[in-house]
Amino acid sequence: MKTFSVMLILFSFLSANIYSQEKLTSQINTDIHLSFGKTFDGSNQNKVEQKERSVAKAALFSAVIPGAGQYYNGDYWKTAIFVAVEIAAIATVHVYDKKGDDQTALFHDFAHKHWSVQRYAQWTYDHLTELNPNLDPANYSDLFNSDGSVNWSVLNQMESDIGGYYSHQLAPFGDQQYYEMIGKYTQFNVGWDDFSGGDYHYGDPVTQHFSYYSSLRGKANDYYNVARWGVIAIVTNHIISAAEAAFTAHKYNRSLHLEMEVGKETLGYRNVYYPKLNLTVRF
Repeated sequence: MKTFSVMLILFSFLSANIYSQEKLTSQINTDIHLSFGKTFDGSNQNKVEQKERSVAKAALFSAVIPGAGQYYNGDYWKTAIFVAVEIAAIATVHVYDKKGDDQTALFHDFAHKHWSVQRYAQWTYDHLTELNPNLDPANYSDLFNSDGSVNWSVLNQMESDIGGYYSHQLAPFGDQQYYEMIGKYTQFNVGWDDFSGGDYHYGDPVTQHFSYYSSLRGKANDYYNVARWGVIAIVTNHIISAAEAAFTAHKYNRSLHLEMEVGKETLGYRNVYYPKLNLTVRF
């Protein structure tokens, strides 16, 4: 550690009004006392010491609000950067999450209008022996309920028994996986209303509605991915801002210690004030 001390004495003829003059009395003993009795009888006043910055506070401020720790450290341009990143990231999440929700509502509506689980289940049942010659359609005679709705458990069992390219069991209606499956796996191609109703084999082209629906879902996923990256940016911004604020405060405390004092000394019959600057640099 190295310490540098700088003392500057400002004499009365250079700095007006910073000293006081004791008046002489014409009594020699008294005047001698006034002129020399207090010489160099000084005392420090108005001690001003540079305060260290709290590393914990700087980190906590920025962890809660990015840029707040930089403001505490006096790095205002850094504050502006972290605040700008935070605002941009939050706006991105809000905008693209809303776009994803709107797009999701769009492909849900399209699926409700153009894909039917009854159509899919009926075609599968009608072509059961073609899909798997070892299966007996009589084992799945209760595939449809009395009201015409599909018995989901029987459907899933039939899909599992078929095997082959019937690699998935249809998720319950309204489930996120339900909407993913009908536009992702070709076994569900026969449920779209533009399917011809004839034979379909694995590897055959899918219908236009299948393809269009898949593109709608893909676009929604793209929107949500952007929003997800926005969330990652927010979290990262908090972490980096907190780390930077803590590092800067720690570096400031280690590198520089500044202490200033305003002292007074009496020279003869004059009070002389001087600033004293102690600068400590840590290496």
